[in-house]
Amino acid sequence: MRYDSRFARPDGVDSALEKIRELAGQTGPVKLMEVCGTHTMAIAKAGLKSLLPGEVSLISGPGCPVCVTPAGVMDAVLDLSSRPDLILTSYGDLLRVPGTVRGDSLLRRKASGAHVEAVYSPIEAVDLAQANPERQVVFLGVGFETTAPGTAACILEAARRKLKNFSVLCLLKLTEPALRALTASPDFAVDGFLCPGHVAAITGSDLFRFLPEEYGLPAVVSGFEPGDLVFSVLELMRMLAAKRPELKNEYTRLVRPEGNLIAQRAIRQVFEPCSSDWRGLGEVPSGGLSIRGEYAEFDAAKRFPFQPRSGSDVPGCRCAEVIRGVLSPAQCPLFGKLCTPSDPVGPCMVSGEGACAASFRYLP
Repeated sequence: MRYDSRFARPDGVDSALEKIRELAGQTGPVKLMEVCGTHTMAIAKAGLKSLLPGEVSLISGPGCPVCVTPAGVMDAVLDLSSRPDLILTSYGDLLRVPGTVRGDSLLRRKASGAHVEAVYSPIEAVDLAQANPERQVVFLGVGFETTAPGTAACILEAARRKLKNFSVLCLLKLTEPALRALTASPDFAVDGFLCPGHVAAITGSDLFRFLPEEYGLPAVVSGFEPGDLVFSVLELMRMLAAKRPELKNEYTRLVRPEGNLIAQRAIRQVFEPCSSDWRGLGEVPSGGLSIRGEYAEFDAAKRFPFQPRSGSDVPGCRCAEVIRGVLSPAQCPLFGKLCTPSDPVGPCMVSGEGACAASFRYLP
């Protein structure tokens, strides 16, 4: 099998799709879940769903970190933004996520005078703290294992610079505990997983070995080009047809079984697993990361009063069910009507990796 330099148009895609159609006749209806927001957007943009046989359904799971951050946590973040002595920094998507009140977001708070800044890297927040010694600077550390090393690095750098006005509100999530919680859900109905290549680049592909070994579910670590996705689906279909679940790594040009050991050491040095609340999944044991005691001075949750509320989503929002793959975006009664990318109700329509945003933008 030959691929061009960008893996965008590999030789053999047509024959791979034909083989998928043939295997679908053997397996019958199957549901395959991707658990990466970048996969969700890539699948929609490539029109992959329209190329697959009707027996093969691709559904989105809890792969968007902005989407799985609960509304009650966002309410507490919004409360924090009202402090006049504080600059709140975040990746751009999080600025538009509402709390329990529709339209109340960090972007709206910024428009009303709150000190809120978007950053592309957590190191920018460290630099901002050094340039503004009279203010406290808080970085909202959201993401999965992919962004955890960068967040760890910014805490280590702040310690090296001896900054007293910088801290991180750690909202990081861990993938494996969430997938275990998802499979334990009473409405779980997935036959195989497209596993996130970005996460696996850090953790290693072996992280996902528990899916076939403990749950009997085939899993493929996939890249993000159209060819990656087609051949990953083909691998899943082959395993399902043969009834031999395994873990396969399609993204071998980047992902290794052991992962990035340097990044893993940085994560372990700064963070430790903790129980974490996920939108759609509830409280997930060991589902998040908290800052270790050695770096407590950089923990915004200890430096400032921060108490996430138990509030529910904005009325009518069905993002929690979309995140679990129980509901497709179009099945939400607000989708495309009261909820659009320009006026979003829930986070799945806000985020550039959200299932609803992908469906609205690319799918009929």
